[in-house]
Amino acid sequence: MSFPQPARVVLTHPAGWIASGFGIGLSPVAPGTMGSLAALLPWWFYLQHASLAVQLAVIGAAFVVGVVTANWVIEKTGVQDPSVVVWDEFIGQWIALLLAPAGWLWMVLGFGLFRLFDIWKPWPVRWADRKLHGGIGAMLDDVLAGVYACATLHVIVALLDANGILKPI
Repeated sequence: MSFPQPARVVLTHPAGWIASGFGIGLSPVAPGTMGSLAALLPWWFYLQHASLAVQLAVIGAAFVVGVVTANWVIEKTGVQDPSVVVWDEFIGQWIALLLAPAGWLWMVLGFGLFRLFDIWKPWPVRWADRKLHGGIGAMLDDVLAGVYACATLHVIVALLDANGILKPI
C-alpha cells in the first residue's frame, strides 16, 4: 500500500503515530471527526470514572505530548495544522466532557458540541486557528473549542436540573 505525503512521514516515527491518534488521522473521510470519535473510547472506559485531578493531569500531559508531536509532523511536512494530526481532537474532546454526568447521552451531546465549536470556530477559536503556528497552534484551537463545548454542556445540564428534567441515565 502506498501512502501520500504527509501520511508517509507520520508512519516513520512514534511522534507521527501519536500526533495522528495512532493512525486515525490517516482516515480518508473526516479525520477530525474520526479522531473525536476515537477519543470517546478512553473517555468511556477510563476518564469519566477518574477524579477531576486525574482528568486534568491526563489532559495536561496529553496536551504537552500533542504540542511536541504535532510540531514534529508540521516540521517534517511543512504543512501548518495538517489534517493527519488529530491528537488535538482527543484533547478538545476530553475537555468538552470534563465533569460531564456519566452516561452515553452526555458523551454523545459532548461529542456533538465539541464538533460544532471545532467546525464553527467562534472567537477566540478562529483566532487561535489562524494566528498561532506550530504545535501550539495545532492544539490550542481544539482546546478552546473544548472549553466552549464543556461550558455549553454544563449550562444544558444546569437548566435541565433546575427544571427537574435531569434524571440519571
